[in-house]
Amino acid sequence: MSDHPRLYADHLARDRRRSVHTVRAYEATATRLCGFLSQHWGDAIDRAALGKVTAADLRAFLAMRRTEGLGNASAARELSAVRGFLAFAADEGATPRLKGPRVKKGVPRPVSPDEAVALAEDVAEDAAEPWIGARDLAVLLLLYGAGLRVAEALGLTGAVLPLGATLSVTGKRDKTRIVPLLPQVREAIEAYVRLSPYGTARDAPIFRGVKGGPLSPRLVRRAVQQARVRLGLPDRTTPHALRHSFATHLLGRGADLRALQELLGHASLSSTQVYTQVDAAHLMDVYRNAHPRA
Repeated sequence: MSDHPRLYADHLARDRRRSVHTVRAYEATATRLCGFLSQHWGDAIDRAALGKVTAADLRAFLAMRRTEGLGNASAARELSAVRGFLAFAADEGATPRLKGPRVKKGVPRPVSPDEAVALAEDVAEDAAEPWIGARDLAVLLLLYGAGLRVAEALGLTGAVLPLGATLSVTGKRDKTRIVPLLPQVREAIEAYVRLSPYGTARDAPIFRGVKGGPLSPRLVRRAVQQARVRLGLPDRTTPHALRHSFATHLLGRGADLRALQELLGHASLSSTQVYTQVDAAHLMDVYRNAHPRA
């Protein structure tokens, strides 16, 4: 097997500062492509061979992946990873042009402010110990009150303490942004810090698991899933939905789209513009439910 997938993964981690999950997924795609091409051509795969890949070869690869149950969105991501790999391993100008599958963009559905707070409080009340309840409340309020991603909230270290009116957050690709910190969110974090049995070393994560290691996102998702069942909330009520709700509610109250982009840490304004669709969808729901002719 060609060693180019491993070299590509090293490049993504070192030079492009991609996340661990992205590196792992892209390396797996590159490995699959090399394995497919080796069987497809019946020959070893080297840099010269990768420079000869055609659009027909890529269509054959995607067709093979389709037989394994790949949907449109996953196929589009696979093609994106393949393009990046070929641009790295061969000459970028020689990368074949192939139009990806059409992917219908879903519109995130927010939860109401009352639902967001009720969810956070229910998770906290169901915790096995007071410090765990305080921890979970602080994490979920960070998602809804400050618009953080789950990984961003769990990545906070003791270096952010003592808390002030704003919080410095490191997001995707190690980009740092400043977000306002609501008094309720600050108080929730401080209450957890007082109860935490593991301290707040500057280089250690604030939010800890039961055994003292970094808190796992999986545990946050599980706690929210259990709470939404108890509260009768829809399946769309996930930790990430709290971030969607943060953005939607700000936009609905007149927030500027560019300012919202900065608060969310989006590299492109197009990523933020989806929330204008969310707000419009909410207005249509209100219209349909209230207008006598709707």
